[in-house]
Amino acid sequence: MEEKYLNDILPKLSKIQLFSGFNPDVEEDRKILTQIYENISLKKFKKGHVIIKEGEEGDEFFILNSGSVHISRNTPDGDPIALADLDDSMNIFFGETALISNDVRSATVTALTDCTVLVFSSKKFHALCKKEPVLGYRVLLVLARRMASTIRNTNRDRQPFTRPSLTRLPVGKSRFLHENQFFLGVKPKLISFCIRPCQKK
Repeated sequence: MEEKYLNDILPKLSKIQLFSGFNPDVEEDRKILTQIYENISLKKFKKGHVIIKEGEEGDEFFILNSGSVHISRNTPDGDPIALADLDDSMNIFFGETALISNDVRSATVTALTDCTVLVFSSKKFHALCKKEPVLGYRVLLVLARRMASTIRNTNRDRQPFTRPSLTRLPVGKSRFLHENQFFLGVKPKLISFCIRPCQKK
């Protein structure tokens, strides 16, 4: 993106939950936010245009920069259900799991007005994590917490069930699967970049 937008976009990035651990007033954090800025692109969508579609694969993460969007998903019978109408003042982002693995979109996002979105591809995210491992570490931590919250909320809506037995697995691997199930499918190289800051401590 053009340099002239830097001072407008950096505060926006720091308000997004995924990057909220970075403070633009702290030199080291600002350096990482600036590198994110340098690796994102700005896309425009007209009113009524579908930004992402449920069921399709994608490798891009989106931040709503201006405008408003409609979130919907289909029932098993194919009938659309409205989930929410959101606008840029709410610091909205979507498609975040595409940053760590091939993402099958879980909902459809449609532009309610003319919109601009900031787009961060998984390829550029992975390349940046090689240079700045703390970025991957913090982003994975936020994603893990979001996924854990989603799992808890989903489980509350279901009848009690018995967890499949993992007793046939070696103890270490059983514990790994139990504690890290939301990282299954994440590329091992990305995880190694992300945990490097912890290993140095």
